Amino acid sequence: MSLLDELIEYSNNIVDGKIVACRKHQWACMRFLRDLENQGTEVFSWVFDAEKANRYLDWMRLFKHRKGPLAGQSKEPHIIEKFVYGNIYGWVHQETGLRRFRRSYEQYGRKNAKSQDKGIQALYEISAFGEPSAEAYVAATKKEQTRFVWGEASWLYKNSDYLKDKFVTKFDQELMQVVISHKKSDSFFSRLSKDDKKSGDGANPQFMVLDEYHLHDTTEYYDLGTSGMKTRQQPLLSIITTAGFDLNKPCYRVEYDYVSKILDPDNPIENDRYFVMICEADIDDDGIMVDAITSDAARLKANPIIGNTTVGKEAITIEIAEAQDKPEKMRDVLTKTFNVWINQRAAGYMNMAKWKLCGTGTGRPLPDIKGKKVFAGIDLAATIDLTSLSFDIPLPDENYAVLSHSFMPQETFNSRMKEGKIRFDLWSNAGWLTITPGAEVDYHLILEYLEEIYSFYEWIKGEACFDRALATWLSHELDKLGFTPVDIPQSYSGLSLATKDFRAKVYNGKIYHDQNPVLAWAVGNAVLRKGPSENIMLDKSAALDKIDPIASLINAHVRAMVHAEKVSIYETRASFRL
Repeated sequence: MSLLDELIEYSNNIVDGKIVACRKHQWACMRFLRDLENQGTEVFSWVFDAEKANRYLDWMRLFKHRKGPLAGQSKEPHIIEKFVYGNIYGWVHQETGLRRFRRSYEQYGRKNAKSQDKGIQALYEISAFGEPSAEAYVAATKKEQTRFVWGEASWLYKNSDYLKDKFVTKFDQELMQVVISHKKSDSFFSRLSKDDKKSGDGANPQFMVLDEYHLHDTTEYYDLGTSGMKTRQQPLLSIITTAGFDLNKPCYRVEYDYVSKILDPDNPIENDRYFVMICEADIDDDGIMVDAITSDAARLKANPIIGNTTVGKEAITIEIAEAQDKPEKMRDVLTKTFNVWINQRAAGYMNMAKWKLCGTGTGRPLPDIKGKKVFAGIDLAATIDLTSLSFDIPLPDENYAVLSHSFMPQETFNSRMKEGKIRFDLWSNAGWLTITPGAEVDYHLILEYLEEIYSFYEWIKGEACFDRALATWLSHELDKLGFTPVDIPQSYSGLSLATKDFRAKVYNGKIYHDQNPVLAWAVGNAVLRKGPSENIMLDKSAALDKIDPIASLINAHVRAMVHAEKVSIYETRASFRL
């Protein structure tokens, strides 16, 4: 069987449930199959080069296992390693042949060969990949942590029958540390850590590994890698980690959330240059593991390699038993063995698959909204960031049509585009987002848009709902424009009922939205704060990115849901005199 056929069969078995895998692992396989269908088209300029993928897998076979039952034996890539590295090295641009993926994120339970694989990969990037004067780095919070990947690489080449004479470990006078050097090209593999005071300033990485990224307090090494790679033609920044329990650090707060959205087929976020593989125990909306902690499913979802071995199964069983007897050990078992982020501050607000089903299009047209009574929601939280207008339109039978538009100042737009994560430019070009001149959004431009959209749809001016933070100024301006200004208290009492009702309407298919990607992005970012008596509200402080569009829509829904009780189906039918 060819490699491509093997990867297709594997992906189909994962998606169909024939191989136990977590939801995000399934999404990764769905992404691969979808990319194969689209490869080489006008909208997807990447193709899968099986020869390049096989070349890297053959490279992996030049090394031996260092530890465990397979110690001393030649490495044969596990099927998930074939999938991961087949993707990373197989996808190239259809015209240039340059690599597709310039970022990768891999999250597995511990002891699933992460360090070994990254050591092998670092050696490849400074030699066989062919980049002149290549520099590779492993970056960690502590020097001791860097020894896992770097130490593996050192042992691996020294014990390879084929490669032990191709590399040398030596002291580099310029870097003032011991490096692994490729003799022929003088490329090297070095280490960076905070406690060793190795900042990496001036580095020009071809390859950088951020090891156990959940421990990193800042994005310093991430930023160093991405900025230092700018002059490389096809570099790669690779993140490896298990889950953690400090959710304020960038791995969870920024990266995990972002890469999860890349995989999610129901989320509009896409990044064709970022490869993602996450193997974790699935959790429900309340943060509880879906499978029993002692089940085969939980073990295999987070541990696709070691979880399938007799030794690994026994070790995990012992870990669980000890943690059940000693609860203080359970945190480490959940994060390191089952890859579950714990102590989450808030639960996600919306099931994005259900949100997607409410989108309009072929077979589900947007209802006629012309001439309707509309409730506007306004979120003007920050002049220097995203601000949003949303519109909630009650329809018969407790249905609602919803629209939204957002605004962002040019300076913020430029800054966010440099991050390279969210394609605000595409949203702006498509008309979902207005970029305003300067460093701040001019609120008068937002009110102008409000006037224009009401005129275009011939909507009946009524209540415009807003946060009391700008009550005095905004109330006066809305009143001048003929709206009825309504101050919505940003509290459990003011928002809980509408927050619950809007989600319920989505889950029951009662919402019609026009597939606005900015609104969908915000809905996906939204998390809940839970208060007394099961009250809830959106939590801006806990959200991992902006939620202004959905926050403005909830403001509108506070009043729209009250009016909905008065809407009759006969409003949309002709009247007859009998």
